[in-house]
Amino acid sequence: MAEEIDVVVIGAGQAGLATSHELEQRGVEHVVLEADVPGSAWLGRWDGFTLVGQNHTVRLPGAPYTGDDPQGFMGRTEIAAHLDAWAGRLRAPVRSGCPVRRLRQRDEGGFALDTDAGTVVSRVVVASTGAYQRPHRPPACASLPEGLPVFDLAGYRNPDAMPDGPVLVVGSGQSACQVAEELALAGRDVVMACGRAPWFPRRAGDRDVFEWLLDTPFFDQRVEDLPTPAARFGANPQLSGAAGGHDLNYRTLAGLGVRLGGHLVGADDDVVRLAPDLDASVAAGDDGYRLIRGFVLDLCAREGIEAPDLPDPPPLARRGVEFVPVRELGSVVVAAGFRPDYASWVDVPCLVDEQGFPVHDDGESTAAPDLHFVGVHFLRRRSSALLFGVGADAAVTATRVASRLGVPA
Repeated sequence: MAEEIDVVVIGAGQAGLATSHELEQRGVEHVVLEADVPGSAWLGRWDGFTLVGQNHTVRLPGAPYTGDDPQGFMGRTEIAAHLDAWAGRLRAPVRSGCPVRRLRQRDEGGFALDTDAGTVVSRVVVASTGAYQRPHRPPACASLPEGLPVFDLAGYRNPDAMPDGPVLVVGSGQSACQVAEELALAGRDVVMACGRAPWFPRRAGDRDVFEWLLDTPFFDQRVEDLPTPAARFGANPQLSGAAGGHDLNYRTLAGLGVRLGGHLVGADDDVVRLAPDLDASVAAGDDGYRLIRGFVLDLCAREGIEAPDLPDPPPLARRGVEFVPVRELGSVVVAAGFRPDYASWVDVPCLVDEQGFPVHDDGESTAAPDLHFVGVHFLRRRSSALLFGVGADAAVTATRVASRLGVPA
C-alpha cells in the first residue's frame, strides 16, 4: 500500500535543504527524499574541485558559511559536509538512499512517486534535484574512435587516474579550464577544443570578482534578459578557486603550454579534427570580459567608487590546433556543460520547454499544478541555482506551498 505524505521535497542538496528550511519556518510538515546522502552531488566532482565563489558567498538560509576562512574556497568534501550538517539540524526527516525513479500525476489528484522503498503518494511535490543533471556531449563526440577512452566530468578524478598520454579536453567553461590546468600542472600534454566562454580576472582592484558582481544586477538577470532562452546553456566565466583562487582563461592556459584549438568537428580512426575558429572563441571570451567589465564600471559610476584598472585584453597570437593524430592521444575529457533531465523521470506531458527546462509560473509547473521546482538554472534569475541565490527561490516556493495548503502565515 502506498505511503501518503502531504508534501515531498525531492533532493537534499542546497536547493532541497533550503526548501525544507523555508517550509519548516512556515510550519509546513514534509519529508525530504534523497537518492544518496545530503550534499552527495558535490562528492561526484573531481578530487581537486573547489568552489569558484569565495566561502562567504555560501549564504544558505539557516546555513551560511561561518568558518574561519571566508575568503577561501571550500573543496568538494567540505561543501558536502556543510550540507550534511545542515540536514541534521532540520526538523523534517531526510530519507537517504531513497531515489525517486518516476513521478507521475494521479487521476484522483496529487502525485505518485515510485522509489526503491515503494510508492509514495503526495499532494504537493517540490523537485530540487540540482542544476547539473545530465552531462552534455556535443554530437561530434560520437565520432571519436571506440578504442579511445572518453570521460565525462563525473568520470574524471585526477591526473594520476587517467590513462597515460596526452589528453584532449573538450569544452571551455570553468570546469573544462580547471581540468585542463590541473592536467597541465601535472605534466600532461593537453590539447583543448575551445568553445565560447567569458572570462574575468579573479580580482579587480582590491575586491574579488564575486564581491563586485554581487553588488551589480549581473546575478539578477532573468531569462527574458538573455538574447535567447538557449543562452541559459552559456558557459560560466573562466575562473578558478584552486590554490587560493587565481585567474584562469585561454591566455593563462596557453602560458602553461596547453595547445588550444577550435571546437571539436569530428574524428575518424586516424585523426581528431578541430575547427579553425580559435580566434572566434578567444574574441567571444573577450566580449564576455567586456560585458562583465561594463557591470563593474557602471556600479562604480553609480556609487561614486573609484573604478579598478580593467584594460582591454592583449592579443593571443597563437595558431590553433586543427588536427590531432589519434595515436598521440591517451584519453579525452568532455567538459561541455550539463543539460536538464526532468523528462526522463517525470511523467507529465508538456512539462519542459525545447531546452528541457520546466515550464512554470513562479516555480510551479504550468502542466502539473502543485509540482514545484527549486534550484533550476535561471528559474527566476541567474542566481537561482547558486549557493547565494537558491534561498530566495526556496522562500518564494515555500510561501506558495503554505498558501496552497491553507497553513496560517
